[in-house]
Amino acid sequence: MPPQVFMELVPPTGGAAGMTGSMWMPTMPLTVSRLFAVHPQPIPVLPLLGIGLLLVYGAGVVALRRRGDAWPMTRTVCWIVGVFTLELMTATGFDGYGMELFSVHMVQHMTLSMVTPIFLALGAPVTLLLRTLSGGGRSRRRVRSALLRILHSRPAAVLANPIVTGLLFLFSLYGLYFTPVFTALMSTMWGHNLMLIHFLLIGMLYFWGVLGIDPSPRRGGGPMGQAAGTVGRIAEMAIPVPFHAFFGVVLMMASTVVVTYYAAPTRSLGVTALGDQQTAGGIAWGFTELPTLLVLSVLFLQWQRSDARHTAAAERKAERDGDADLAAYNAHLEHLAALDARRRS
Repeated sequence: MPPQVFMELVPPTGGAAGMTGSMWMPTMPLTVSRLFAVHPQPIPVLPLLGIGLLLVYGAGVVALRRRGDAWPMTRTVCWIVGVFTLELMTATGFDGYGMELFSVHMVQHMTLSMVTPIFLALGAPVTLLLRTLSGGGRSRRRVRSALLRILHSRPAAVLANPIVTGLLFLFSLYGLYFTPVFTALMSTMWGHNLMLIHFLLIGMLYFWGVLGIDPSPRRGGGPMGQAAGTVGRIAEMAIPVPFHAFFGVVLMMASTVVVTYYAAPTRSLGVTALGDQQTAGGIAWGFTELPTLLVLSVLFLQWQRSDARHTAAAERKAERDGDADLAAYNAHLEHLAALDARRRS
């Protein structure tokens, strides 16, 4: 169904009444087909960003393959899925109805901050960029060196600190929706797009550290260090969950409209502001389960593969030196047993 059938390019009349400029706004009740239909905007900032991310990533993969270097297909697929979710939330009815319905906006927010970043991070874009730059001339090597210096600089370490990323992640909930900032941003097309980019960037920063696939200022080494790092990242993933749940409960239990921007939804949509807010709260409360399960699965696989690599390396070392470490350990035990026997005699 063409978007013009249920959306018109008109000045907003509902919750987005203060928006500057005309946009495609919903004029009929929400249905699944209308939600997933193409939703054009005068300036499709996020959809164009998604296309750009896909093209740049594809160019990097092609450059590696032309050079004879391999790049895991799973990482490419994850990147494509991440871009797809970005397009789904910004180039369809999710974007239009998200301007009028708090519940749809909450799906958009949760996806852009907790689903899209996970798949983009699994695509390892920083690693791809570093590997692409490593095969060029002097100018490319300089760019690569500069990028590595930035990644391992003190500001990057502060920004990648779990406390900082956690606070920024939670600010996207409490700092926006419980203050006038949200209404101010949603009142203009550019403010709206800036907020969506904010969700995406904060999510990328957060899951960059949690997943630990790309190079980052965080340190770790050896199997014990890897295990400790995995446990720490699991805890880092788990800590924000109760805050998300509490945020959702506040929205569900409130007897008045908390977010004033959505206080007057368009009458033709057939919803009440309070009922729509309660639905949004339920979405915020329950949405974290799927991303949490996905991240925990990835962390478990990383830990398992790291342990397998360490075991294989130890076996290869034992084959090369005739298991010298075990022989030395057994000799030490024999020496201790001999000393103990002499003391008793």
